[in-house]
Amino acid sequence: MKKIVKNGTIVTATDTYKADLLIEDGKIAMIGRNLDEKDAEVIDAKGCYVFPGGIDPHTHLDMPFGGTVTKDDFESGTIAAAFGGTTTIIDFCLTNKGEPLKKAIETWHNKAKGKAVIDYGFHLMISEINDDVLEELPKIIEEEGITSFKVFMAYKNVFQADDGTLYRTLVAAKELGALVMVHAENGDVIDYLTKKALADGNTDPIYHALTRPPEVEGEATGRACQLTELAGSQLYVVHVSCAQAVEKIAEARNKGLDIWGETCPQYLVLDQSYLEKPNFEGAKYVWSPPLREKWHQDVLWNALKNGQLQTLGSDQCSFDFKGQKELGRGDFTKIPNGGPMIEDRVSILFSEGVKKGRITLNQFVDIMSTRIAKLFGLFPKKGTIAVGADADLVIFDPNVERVISAETHHMSVDYNAFEGMKVTGEPVSVLSRGEFVIRDKTFVGKPGYGQYLNRARYGNYAVSKRDEKLTI
Repeated sequence: MKKIVKNGTIVTATDTYKADLLIEDGKIAMIGRNLDEKDAEVIDAKGCYVFPGGIDPHTHLDMPFGGTVTKDDFESGTIAAAFGGTTTIIDFCLTNKGEPLKKAIETWHNKAKGKAVIDYGFHLMISEINDDVLEELPKIIEEEGITSFKVFMAYKNVFQADDGTLYRTLVAAKELGALVMVHAENGDVIDYLTKKALADGNTDPIYHALTRPPEVEGEATGRACQLTELAGSQLYVVHVSCAQAVEKIAEARNKGLDIWGETCPQYLVLDQSYLEKPNFEGAKYVWSPPLREKWHQDVLWNALKNGQLQTLGSDQCSFDFKGQKELGRGDFTKIPNGGPMIEDRVSILFSEGVKKGRITLNQFVDIMSTRIAKLFGLFPKKGTIAVGADADLVIFDPNVERVISAETHHMSVDYNAFEGMKVTGEPVSVLSRGEFVIRDKTFVGKPGYGQYLNRARYGNYAVSKRDEKLTI
C-alpha cells in the first residue's frame, strides 16, 4: 500500500524543509508539497522532524566474549535499535585463526536469519593475513558485499593482531576497495599494566580504566594512522574516547589522509567516575576503551562539530549486571567488556548535541546516518531522503521529554548505562523500506523482516578526505 507522510519537516545532512513524502514499493517515490495520492495511507507528521533512518555502524549482537554471550541477539537488539530511531546496523563477524573467513560469515548469517527486524550488514574481523586469507577476501567482497575489515590492536592473546597484520590488511584494502577499521589501544602495554595492577592487589572496576590510560589509545591511533599513510590506504578508527586519539586523527586528516573517526554516546555523556560506583556497580561501566575524565567530553563534542570525528556508533555489547558482569568480582579483567547503547544513541546525540547547540540539526543527520552510509557503501540507498532511496524514515518529536531507564527500555539487559538521564526528543514512528517497525511508540515489526545488505566498495560514494576541505 502506498503511504504519504504529510506535514512534517524533512531534515537531511544538507537541507531542512517542509514537504510531503510519497512511499511506494518500499522506496521514496516523490517529494513535494500537498501530495495527494488515491488509496494512499496518510501518516501525519505534524510538529515532527522526518529524518532518514539512523545507521549504527558498530554493534555486537549475539557475540561470545569472556566465557559468556551478549544478552541482546539480532531480535531484541534490532527491536531496541528501531525504538531508538535506527533502521540499519552493521555488526561484526568474529573470525578464528586457521579457519576460512567464510565460516565466520556463515555463523553470523545464522545468528541474524529470521530474527532481525531492520536491515543489517557485516564487518569482518581480520586476525591473520596469509595467502589463504588474501585469496578469500576478493570473493567475500564480491559475493557478500562485506567491504570493511576490523583489526584489533588490543585484547592481547584474544583478538589482538600485530602491526604486520594491520599493515598488510591496509595494503589489501587499498587494492580491493575496502575500509579498514581499528580498535586502537596498545594491547601490549595494557597487558603489562593489568598484570601489575592485579599483582599489587588492585582488582576493583576502576582499575579497568586506570590500566587503559588515554595515552595507550593515542599511541595506537597515531601508529595506525602512520601505517595507513605508508600503505596509501584508508582507515576508520572506532569508538574514539579521548583527546589524545582525536589529536592523532586530526593531524592525519590535515595531511590529507583518508582517515575517519567514530565516537559513541557513552563517551559524550559519561565519565570515569562511574567505574567507582560502590557495591561493584562500577562493573556496569566497564568497556574498552574505558570511560575518561570528564574534560574529554568537550574535546569529543568539538571534534564532531568541526569534522575531526564524523560518525557516532553505539558499540552495543550488552551483558547483564547479575550473572555476567559479576563474573569479574575480585578481578576486573574478568568483567565482560561492553554496555547497552543501541537504543539511546540517536536520542542522546539529538538531546545533548542539537538541543544544547553543540552541533546543528543537519550535522546530527550526517553524524548518525548519512556519513556512515557513504563510508560503508550504503549511500544513496540508505542515509538520506531522496527519490529512489529506501523509505527508511524516523518521525521524530523534537520536544517530548523523557527519562532513560531500564524499566522502559527494550533491550534484554538488566540495567541501562544512562539510567536517570533526561533527554529531549524521541522517535514516534519508524519505517523500514516503507513498512512500520515502530508505530506511535509501539513495536509492530516482524522478526526476519530485516534484509542483509550487500554493500558497495569503499570510495563508490564516500567523500575522499583528499577532496574535502577540513575546517578546524
